[in-house]
Amino acid sequence: MSVALGGVPETMLWTLHNRASEAKRPDAFLVDPEAVRIYEAIPYDYMRKFGKPDGTHALRSRIYDDALRPWLRAHPGGTVVELGCGLETQFQRIDDGLVRWLCVDVPDAIDVRERFLPATDRCHHVRASALDLSWLDRVVPSRGVFVSAQGLFMYFTEAEVRGLLVAIVERFPGVELMFDVIPPWFSRRTVAGLDLTEGYRVPPMPWGIKRGELASTLRQWLPSIKRVETRSYGFARGPKKVIQAVFSRIPKLSDIPPAIAHVYT
Repeated sequence: MSVALGGVPETMLWTLHNRASEAKRPDAFLVDPEAVRIYEAIPYDYMRKFGKPDGTHALRSRIYDDALRPWLRAHPGGTVVELGCGLETQFQRIDDGLVRWLCVDVPDAIDVRERFLPATDRCHHVRASALDLSWLDRVVPSRGVFVSAQGLFMYFTEAEVRGLLVAIVERFPGVELMFDVIPPWFSRRTVAGLDLTEGYRVPPMPWGIKRGELASTLRQWLPSIKRVETRSYGFARGPKKVIQAVFSRIPKLSDIPPAIAHVYT
């Protein structure tokens, strides 16, 4: 089943490549049979476009899963909003039979998603940019709200990210937020033109922020924040994983890799 995508929506195939390739390993740290099914159903030259899988996106998904599972236990029947969902299969991995799930993405992305992951009575699809705040009206907040955004905010401007986060927190007091960011040096490379391979240029990512500045920046934007947790992430295996583990413990070096923020309000 062929898929025609370009620009930012095509990145859903990049993340699928990394997640499914990890899930196919006998020693996989991410169990994701639905990602494997979709990966194998799409006739796409993943290796030519994206190169050898590095596990980065699989590790990111695992970190989000590990954060969300205890939230689901504490908020039975709560609502999870997945901004920029693409072909992410987190609902299929961690569904507890009670959660309400809202997948938000641009129309082209949702059209592709629905070919492989149809909406259900508890997992609904919204054809809209995360910046189109009409999706807020689709959220049922009575049992708690968790908003996640994997690999999304770096494609927005800082002003757009700030406006979106302020709108979410004002609308849903007590909401938890989880999203990842890239460092400024990587943002600059993508804006200048970064070729991942000979066949694929990474879309520009205009917003970058250092991990060491993330918590203070969020507190300036969102004074009601109770706690901000940040962590570096990146390579999942091999020598680069060991090097990154060292980086994450040294303040200046911890600003080099991408990071994940978990925000409690």
